[in-house]
Amino acid sequence: MKLKLKGSLLLALLMSFTVLASACGDKAGNSNTTDSGAAAGGNSTADTKQERVLTDALGHEVKVPANPKRIIASYLEDHLLTLGVKPVAQWSTGKGSVQYYLQDQLNGIPEISYDLPYEAVMSFTPDLIILSSADMATDDKYEQYSKIAPTYVVGKEKSNNWREELKAVGEVLGKSKEEEEAVQTYDKKAADAKEQLQKANGTHTAAALWVTGKDIYVSSDHLSSGSVLYDDLGLAKPKLVEELSKTGTASWNQVSLEKFAQIDADYLFIVNSRGVSKDELLKDPVWANIPAVKEGHVYEFDDHSSWLYSGTIANTQIIDDVLSNVVK
Repeated sequence: MKLKLKGSLLLALLMSFTVLASACGDKAGNSNTTDSGAAAGGNSTADTKQERVLTDALGHEVKVPANPKRIIASYLEDHLLTLGVKPVAQWSTGKGSVQYYLQDQLNGIPEISYDLPYEAVMSFTPDLIILSSADMATDDKYEQYSKIAPTYVVGKEKSNNWREELKAVGEVLGKSKEEEEAVQTYDKKAADAKEQLQKANGTHTAAALWVTGKDIYVSSDHLSSGSVLYDDLGLAKPKLVEELSKTGTASWNQVSLEKFAQIDADYLFIVNSRGVSKDELLKDPVWANIPAVKEGHVYEFDDHSSWLYSGTIANTQIIDDVLSNVVK
């Protein structure tokens, strides 16, 4: 992990994975379990005697092995681990630039580039490929991947909702029970945390920020860490967050310094990729009149944290971060 990803590249890649457009509507369905037939692709090592046929977001009928052993599901690793499954390769944007918050479970798992080059995919001899979005299957990509192994596309609509995305991955892997249990466990944790916050602090406004170079980005109120703060923990939205979320389509939306200076947030949670300390960051006059800064309610995290991601593991870590800083 010696090579650290630059904030601007990470921003572009993270946004692309959360706002990817698809020309086809997301559809999900399945048919009866089949007793025979080989899985699509030439390198399958899975047990196909009980394979299932599922329809993915692009309308492909995919023969999913009953017990896949070598799975590539780039940028879906949070969901895989939640369901007790380790991939054969993990998402990366360059050597050592991975989803750091998952490395306690993915340490030692080889990396594969986020754009899934065919040769690299083939080298891992997967028996199942899961693509998070339709954009990963454009042109002839889907056909090429499906020659390697059965390939299922989750789709944009579900990719913008971690619960729906987890549900889809659980269905593909035949782990719907595990998915339901994981969501129930997470919802209980979130409800308990919400109650703790209410008892300790009442209702306050909060915002998650990503500071990169000279730019500031604000989390959407319904995506990424914003969904945890507002939907799960019941924190109130500053007016600026509401405004940006109505017009922006990304998980993190850029804001001008002039507008940012007016943010009415009681708490700020900052993913700091600027390369300076929080103290140095807050010396800029643009921060001076923000309520959270005046009250000393600014909490800093680096870009190795889970605040830039979504899923039960990422969100659980975000909740723990909020509680450890806000509830004294």
